[in-house]
Amino acid sequence: MEISRNIYLERLIVRKHNGFIKVITGIRRCGKSYLLNNIFYNHLLKENIAEDHIIKFAFDSAEDLMKIGEDPLIFDNAKEDRKVDPSKFIQWLMPKISGREMYYLLLDEVQKLGAFESVLNGFLRKDNVDVYVTGSNSRFLSKDILTEFEGRGDEVHILPLSFSEYYGFRQGDKSEAYDDYSVYGGLPAVALMATEEQKTNYLISQMENVYLRDIILRYSVKDEAALGEVIDVIASGISSLTNPRKIADTMNSVHGKTTCASTIDKYIGYAEEAFILNRVKRYNVKGRKYIGTPYKIYFEDVGLRNARLSFRQIEETHIMENIIYNELRFRGYQVDVGTVESRERDSKGKEIRVQREIDFIATLGSKKYYIQSAYAISEKEKYVQETFSFKKINDSFKRIIIVEKSMKPRYDENGYLMMGAKEFLLDENSLAI
Repeated sequence: MEISRNIYLERLIVRKHNGFIKVITGIRRCGKSYLLNNIFYNHLLKENIAEDHIIKFAFDSAEDLMKIGEDPLIFDNAKEDRKVDPSKFIQWLMPKISGREMYYLLLDEVQKLGAFESVLNGFLRKDNVDVYVTGSNSRFLSKDILTEFEGRGDEVHILPLSFSEYYGFRQGDKSEAYDDYSVYGGLPAVALMATEEQKTNYLISQMENVYLRDIILRYSVKDEAALGEVIDVIASGISSLTNPRKIADTMNSVHGKTTCASTIDKYIGYAEEAFILNRVKRYNVKGRKYIGTPYKIYFEDVGLRNARLSFRQIEETHIMENIIYNELRFRGYQVDVGTVESRERDSKGKEIRVQREIDFIATLGSKKYYIQSAYAISEKEKYVQETFSFKKINDSFKRIIIVEKSMKPRYDENGYLMMGAKEFLLDENSLAI
């Protein structure tokens, strides 16, 4: 059974023939190659594109390498940074492109091609070649890769499966599916696994031997243990405000380390560039400006977060917030953490300045939503606490409260839209109700 990735297929379709190199980025194992070589390829065939006008090449495929006269065995040694000879690839490719009809070039693991930036920039000068590429090592996953294409790269960022994609594949009881998703996340390979043992072992192995190993190799990280401990501290504190100094203090007190804040900030940046983590800044709603620190950090996949902690800290409240953040990004929103300030009286009657938090400000064009992730609101006091910041906002954009309990979307007496997490995640139009 195929796992549908319709939202990403549509994002590729609307970019066809736009004169840019379509660069599919995303964390390893999130489904980039499958999207390009299966889902998008089949779309082109359904559009009556002739097969000989769709040219696929995978630079990690022994069969494809042999087509251009490269010996696949010389690329087996991971310690050698060998690249595919670009002249051999060009000599194989060019005879396949003739006349003025449109050709579609689908290149997988393109970072393995020598001088790939120059090769791809050369195709930008051809009106009848539409180029799509993926890559899966830390060099290519870097967020600055688009600058290599002289400003003519168009990024389509792929996340692991959203809950709606996951449930569309799994079906069954929604609550059971959500429980499984909140523990093991949305990597496609994990969704296809049958047992908890398989999922657990796979995620722990991937986190240690693939994701962190990529960072260590790319940046020549000397203190591998310190990098791992930084990720551990962040994993323990998802959805909490933090900064490098706070992480350093935790490491120094708990682990007896003396890692400085600047090194920690650097490690966070490395993990961001590899799309393991996302650092989310705070935005002052009234002042209309960003606040540097502290900020929040979320994982690209909650399964990897849980695996890093050996599945020992499954805090449902924080994991739900991380899932909501990823869902908003999946839908294309820019996401910030909101803050509002107000003057209030303390217990002694003294006026003080208080800063209240809004979990998310989700923005897409003219749309804007203020969202609170409240795992449970069992009493009025909790409701007042969760919605106090809403009252301090002066504009008219919609305020939304998402709770864990299954609840159809409805407006409360204050005009706030309330809904359950599963209802939010499974209805792509849930925010617009």
